[in-house]
Amino acid sequence: MISDLQATFSSRAHLMKRSAIRECLKLTQQPGVISFAGGLPAPGTFPVDDLKAIVAEVLATDGASVLQYSTTEGDPVLRKLLTQRHQEIGLDITEENLMVTTASQQSLDFLGKVFVDPGDKVICGLPSYLGGLSAFKVYGAELIGIDFDENGMRSDKLEEILSALKAKGEKPKFIYTIPDFQNPAGISMPRSRRLEIIEIARRYDVLIVEDSPYRELRFSGEPIETIYQLDGTGQVILLGSCSKTFLPGFRIGWLIAAEEILEKFVTAKQSADLCTSAFVQRIAARYIEQGLYDKNLKLIIDEYREKKDTMLAGFYEHMPEGVSWTKPEGGLFLFLTLPPHLDAEPLFYKAVEAKVAFIIGSVFFCNGGGQNTMRLNFSFVSLEENIEGVKRLAKVIREAL
Repeated sequence: MISDLQATFSSRAHLMKRSAIRECLKLTQQPGVISFAGGLPAPGTFPVDDLKAIVAEVLATDGASVLQYSTTEGDPVLRKLLTQRHQEIGLDITEENLMVTTASQQSLDFLGKVFVDPGDKVICGLPSYLGGLSAFKVYGAELIGIDFDENGMRSDKLEEILSALKAKGEKPKFIYTIPDFQNPAGISMPRSRRLEIIEIARRYDVLIVEDSPYRELRFSGEPIETIYQLDGTGQVILLGSCSKTFLPGFRIGWLIAAEEILEKFVTAKQSADLCTSAFVQRIAARYIEQGLYDKNLKLIIDEYREKKDTMLAGFYEHMPEGVSWTKPEGGLFLFLTLPPHLDAEPLFYKAVEAKVAFIIGSVFFCNGGGQNTMRLNFSFVSLEENIEGVKRLAKVIREAL
């Protein structure tokens, strides 16, 4: 080994940190632990039998092409289908606006690679998705958090921050938001708030990044137009994924943007992995073409709705006074807030001893806040484990109080 390995690493490598969530998950793998920690789809929703036939079909009809390298922009069949699905919900796009990525996490990495120089400002929510925060920080971004209310990112606070930055001659590279069933809070941003965010972003000439991996998992209420659609000017970059609605193991995501923006992302992808697997893309395309995606999505929504309702019912029955929680209309998560004097981090280790696990909420706050919060996932465990896990967690919290 060389004498000074640390000096050999790049400055960017020194900014890399292991995922706090992934490290926490190691502790939740103990036998008997009921884990509300990971953002995992239920394995029972994976369409294994349908895929056996589709895989054989794809190999028989398209094997020579899909086992080869593909275009960086993505498999043409899948790109066309994804474009059509977005056109059907009102997006004015063509296939030239869409690139398939290796899951949406790759899109988040590309955002840092394409837009961020060390010291650049990026606006995000308090709280916000840890995978996004980590991806931006690796490229040297200075993260500026905006407080949430029951409708998501507060537009008045956003205006205050952008005005203060402008007074100093500074402008953030983009505003990062998850408007539908936000991770970790589970909050959905109403149409009026989306329009406020768009208007402010236009006034201060700032891009918006709309991360939308959960949009199709709506249990109640009416769908709201994407920020991309409401804007209609090309000032928004939209990220999508089928990891939560189809198969996380396929690692299929996509990015929608104005052509001059997308061109830079294509170049970034060429230096990263050349292309996402053409084989899994074509399997996904066939699955969508045969109507199986939408059919299975309905079953997933019904299952997750029941699990969410079960968890909320358990909270109302068992949680002590002073504990509050969000009531999501979809997605995979809800956010629990403890009384201000309680710290969720030591509580996490006590919970694991009691054979139940969650994710400490503070990891989602770029400003170091959120010590009295926790994120819980309701999609992964069974209904029986859901009920028992809430009882165990409530007991741990009650003892801490």
